[in-house]
Amino acid sequence: MTRQFLQKNVLIFILLLALLLFGLATFRDYGLSWDEPLFYDYGESLGYAYNPANWFSPDFDLSKSYGSSGDDHKNRGPAYLVLARTPVGWLESRGMDSASAWHLVNFLTFLLGVYFVHRLSLRWMGEWASFGAAALFSTQPLLWGHAFINPKDMPFLVFFTGALLFGFEMADAISDETKNVKRKLGSVALAAFFLGIATSIRILAPLAGILAGIYAVTQYVIRNTQHATRDNPSNRLHLRTFILHLSAFILLTLLFMLASWPYLWESPLNRFIEVFAFMSENPTGLQILFNGEVYRAYELPRRYLPVLLTITLTEPVWPLFLLGVGFSIWRTLKFSIISALPESSPLPQNSDEFIHRPLKKEHWSQFSDYWLTLLAFIIPFVYVILRQPPMYDGFRHFLFILPPVFITCGMGVEAFFTYWESFKSEAEISKLFLWLRLIFFVIIAPGLANLATLHPYEYAYYNSSVGGTGGAFRVYETDYWLTCYKEAVEQLNGYAPRPANLYVHREAYIAANYAAEGIAVRETRGNLNAIVSGDYVLVNSRTNEDRKTFHDAPVISEVGREGATFCIVRQVP
Repeated sequence: MTRQFLQKNVLIFILLLALLLFGLATFRDYGLSWDEPLFYDYGESLGYAYNPANWFSPDFDLSKSYGSSGDDHKNRGPAYLVLARTPVGWLESRGMDSASAWHLVNFLTFLLGVYFVHRLSLRWMGEWASFGAAALFSTQPLLWGHAFINPKDMPFLVFFTGALLFGFEMADAISDETKNVKRKLGSVALAAFFLGIATSIRILAPLAGILAGIYAVTQYVIRNTQHATRDNPSNRLHLRTFILHLSAFILLTLLFMLASWPYLWESPLNRFIEVFAFMSENPTGLQILFNGEVYRAYELPRRYLPVLLTITLTEPVWPLFLLGVGFSIWRTLKFSIISALPESSPLPQNSDEFIHRPLKKEHWSQFSDYWLTLLAFIIPFVYVILRQPPMYDGFRHFLFILPPVFITCGMGVEAFFTYWESFKSEAEISKLFLWLRLIFFVIIAPGLANLATLHPYEYAYYNSSVGGTGGAFRVYETDYWLTCYKEAVEQLNGYAPRPANLYVHREAYIAANYAAEGIAVRETRGNLNAIVSGDYVLVNSRTNEDRKTFHDAPVISEVGREGATFCIVRQVP
């Protein structure tokens, strides 16, 4: 069993190993993002809620577990922080600084998501096509950058994808008469864990549970209509057993969510409703640079998400996606016809002889798990278009909708295999593998090239349709999370005399992490009258703020990539 598993997953293991080596070589390069320090402080404070000794103390106060930014973070689900704080603490105990420890753990979590994309893809396509989906997904500069610096949205993407994957596998296990009770309950617990943790990160996670539940019901119907007969009614899956498994799934999901979210402990139902209402509105007045104009987050046009999806993913993504959708429709129609044939009719030849994976009819019915997975992209996308919720920082809150896009890209790769399904001769097979290597090079080349040129600001990527990141500068947001502060302050450490004052226009606490001894870091806000000749001012280009703040002072140094400036240091004349 283990040998078969390794043989089946050798391609993805090679990919994960390569990604891991690159990540280990570069994780220290990334600066802290706007949201990280206070969010990690929240994670450290959570230990208070999980210490049994505190529970019986007369002055036990759950608010102590919310950190110094409790008013801002207490209603944000902390499940990922609860899980990650232990490995982060272990790395810190061995001498690693806190920021690097978190960035490494964040990246390892992302690698788990890459594996989930591959494993989910294997349900509908062969190993090479699923490898292509995972490779394209993992080499997106946008996702690669967020993999290190985003402890909120990237973990949600990972656990949401895991909830879909293990939810579908749970449905298969429940309907599989070859599985014993222990294995079925194990699949239920695993699916509930990922859905519970995902719900504790973002309240949109129940969508994955709903989709998995729909698939479970369809599998139950298929099991009882196609596999059971009058002569052998024992093949039927009893409704009572089915309901018990789904009930256990729902109950365990709620328990995992509640256990990982201390804010809910005092009044679970009321506080969950409160959080749901708050996060549905996502109230904020942040300014957003979009298409050369500055909007408030609640004023963005409907085209905001479609445009960003088009220009922040590499060029091969959407052509492959459209090819994959068309191919999936063809497969669904093909196997719907096959399903209508008498049982004695032979199945038509198909490309799965080449990729060594027999197709399952139920995966290509009108209600297949593939189409349900694609709904995990379509439903939030349509919601954003129709509801127009406030959005900011690109579309980071909706990164979780991307795995179905890349899985569908994998279906586009699968279409190439189907095209060559009739190749039998050795020469034709050699030609196929030549084209295969070319296809994979074309697919991942744009991502790899920009990973190299933008490092460590990969998340500021824009594709060639807008002239790359340089062409997007002053038109769209680039380094909106201010990660450039690390490089800018480290440069300042090298040339500024001591003592020196550095005034930072927005989020000075990030820059303070990198200032050398003798450099005092202060906010410009509230200190404008204290700034004197010779002082330094660090300004970022988010919403073109560098054009408004001390714009007459000479530029001493700047940080940017590909013609885009992310932040600059000026000296007051």
